[in-house]
Amino acid sequence: MAEKIIITKNMTIGEIRELGSEANKIMDDIFGPGCFSCPHSKTKSLEFGATVHGKDVDNVIECLNRKLNTD
Repeated sequence: MAEKIIITKNMTIGEIRELGSEANKIMDDIFGPGCFSCPHSKTKSLEFGATVHGKDVDNVIECLNRKLNTD
């Protein structure tokens, strides 16, 4: 079994994107594909991104953790 991935609100968007193609797809579904080109995407926290995009950070975290840890 693969190691469980735990996403937190303090992780940077860049750290989450480095988790691979599935994480990138989920982030694109939540925030839109423009997230790749945003200058803040590597250094700003997931909480910052959620706030800017009008998303509930707790819902975003739950979605990422659920989808990234489903076999």
